[in-house]
Amino acid sequence: MIRDTDTTGHVRGNPDVDPGEEPVDRVAFDFQADPTRRDVLQLLGAGLLIAVTTDAARAQPPTGGRRGGGGPGRGGGRRGASTLSARLHIGNDGVITVMTGKVECGQGARAELTQAAAEELRVAPGQVRLVMADTSLTPDDGVTAGSQSTPSTVPAIRQGAAAARLLLAGAAARKWGVAVGSIEVREGKAVHAASQRSMTYTDLASDAGNAQALAGAIPPGVDLVPVAGWTVLGTSVARPNGRDVVLGTHRFPSDVVRPGMLHGKILRRPSYGSTLTSIDPVPAKAIEGVVVVRDNDFVGVAAPTSHLARNALDAIAHTAQWQTVPHPPSSDALSDHLRQQARGGVPGNPFADEVSKAARSLRQTYQVAYVQHAPMEPRAAVAEWVDGKLTVWTASQNPFGVRGELARAFGLADDRVRVIAPDFGGGFGGKHTGECAVEAARLAKAAGKPVRLQWTRAEEFTWAYFRPAAVIDAEASLDATGMITSWHFVNVNSGGNAVGTPYRVGRNDCRFVGSEPPLRHGSYRGLAATANTFGRECFMDELAAAAGRDPLEFRLAHLEKGRLRDVLEEAARRFDWAARAKAKGKEPNVGVGLACGTEKGSFVAACAEVAVDRAHGTIAVRRVCQTFECGKVLNPANLLAQVKGCIIMGLGPALGEAMRFEDGKILNASFGRYRVPHFSDVPELDVHLMDRLDLPSAGGGETPLIAIAPAIANAVHAATGAWVRSMPIRLPESKEA
Repeated sequence: MIRDTDTTGHVRGNPDVDPGEEPVDRVAFDFQADPTRRDVLQLLGAGLLIAVTTDAARAQPPTGGRRGGGGPGRGGGRRGASTLSARLHIGNDGVITVMTGKVECGQGARAELTQAAAEELRVAPGQVRLVMADTSLTPDDGVTAGSQSTPSTVPAIRQGAAAARLLLAGAAARKWGVAVGSIEVREGKAVHAASQRSMTYTDLASDAGNAQALAGAIPPGVDLVPVAGWTVLGTSVARPNGRDVVLGTHRFPSDVVRPGMLHGKILRRPSYGSTLTSIDPVPAKAIEGVVVVRDNDFVGVAAPTSHLARNALDAIAHTAQWQTVPHPPSSDALSDHLRQQARGGVPGNPFADEVSKAARSLRQTYQVAYVQHAPMEPRAAVAEWVDGKLTVWTASQNPFGVRGELARAFGLADDRVRVIAPDFGGGFGGKHTGECAVEAARLAKAAGKPVRLQWTRAEEFTWAYFRPAAVIDAEASLDATGMITSWHFVNVNSGGNAVGTPYRVGRNDCRFVGSEPPLRHGSYRGLAATANTFGRECFMDELAAAAGRDPLEFRLAHLEKGRLRDVLEEAARRFDWAARAKAKGKEPNVGVGLACGTEKGSFVAACAEVAVDRAHGTIAVRRVCQTFECGKVLNPANLLAQVKGCIIMGLGPALGEAMRFEDGKILNASFGRYRVPHFSDVPELDVHLMDRLDLPSAGGGETPLIAIAPAIANAVHAATGAWVRSMPIRLPESKEA
């Protein structure tokens, strides 16, 4: 039995803790891999379990307008293609439990989804308990990625909660023999104003007759609370378990403890592509309590303590013989490698005729390095086998995907595998896969005991996947008035996100070309939008110079009225761009730059001021002014934190983050050699959130990242006179034409 667990299902403390000491917001699980409906009711307490399956409904369905339009009101207007589930349990104690497959990894989903349910239920957020990311308890709401929790899961939970509210109103109306329209639900009660009678959700759950009403289909077009009526959404609600995080009582995946648990270590290859030819496991097996596992190139050990596991691994590591293979380095030749390995080759400009007759034309190439996600908590997993069933606690943004990986790895049906993802310490798109979970499960299966596996920082830097490197070709032509008549933009390797231009450019060809990369790459916050926005916005500044126009003026001349133009104008106004741009050169080695972009249904513009120290080869970002718009804001404080976090995270790849590798080995696999932003790097931040009541809410965890690097790069050009064409930025030794 697991005791002292929080609502995500992970161990919070000593398994033998007195249950009488548990706070009221904790629950205990008495089952392992595949709970039945009875198990769930035993877990959540007596009450009414509501299962709702609905297409994704927009928070505020659009109604037209120059900026995309939209208005608050009825759910079920414009619906997404995917099917989502929301499940609610109304307890006899008045607590309402909402279950979702989404995870909390510091981005604020726990607060926002709690708000969504509370708003539609018309209760205080404290009356809602969220169970997240448990594949045996929660619906599969999809991977927590792509800024999709806000536009997809929030509406699904609102729809389910609104259905529960409708059920309460209907039950009250039937009991009192009045029209449903005369019932108002507020503060968790159905109230009939004329008779002053009321019914609570607790009353609803206590009436067994409501179970039959639950079996019917949810009526289409369930009324959602309009924006004008919001009392919870649109306000700054703190993370529900924030107190536990601050006080250190929250237990992350790396803190999970199981009875009799062993600690694992994995023998890693000496270089990428190496294969194991021989190894002697005897020295490790000779250590009491140590289990050694070998399966082809997989070699791991499990021991009663992590220290003993390290010793056991060290005892056999020197006996391993490996066959290595050649591997390209992270030098300037990386771009050549990506071009040479491009699938189908890198296409030429289809508008060569336009370029040949243009008043001016320009062609440049931009490079973007591999970077790591560098989460605070490296990968961790605890695996336990009981009666042929597997349970894994792990840090993953994709618990249902990891369940599938585990099922395939061990030849199990999905219902024989349970994955629990407790709130964990950062993902940034880097924790979609389950390699650590699979490794822990392999060790646990061999040992016959639970096994905890925690990757080291060096393992996280080396064996987790990377944000992909890119080489970007950009070519454009200008007419005599300085307007863009053709645009050719090709991203090699990193992806197609935001590869298209938002500017009015005449003939255009924007595309992504895949390559055979030297490193394993995958999702990252903003993914390829970071590279494509960097290349495009740096190129726009070069084109503005070729046209003899101010960078802001040049962009506005190519932007239609709408949301991107709005954020750009607002950021420039707040930054006082006109005055600062005219002051260029008054302070030596100081410059300002700007950039803008759109991705994931949201819009961002950034202005930056930098000071360049040529003698020491450093760039100090003094000030960043950023405007961000993602429709109607659901939680202002959390969104502000997200935007600031994106800006600070974006400083790293802009100024210095880059993986260095040679002969198949990572050369900077530690924070001592891979420098992420420090507190001393954080500039003055002026962030403005444009709150659009007339637009659907979009995610805010990625797009605020994409404009910061090109804004800094363009500011460096203003300070030095040299164009920046690589990320991270390399300071020029002299001015370029």
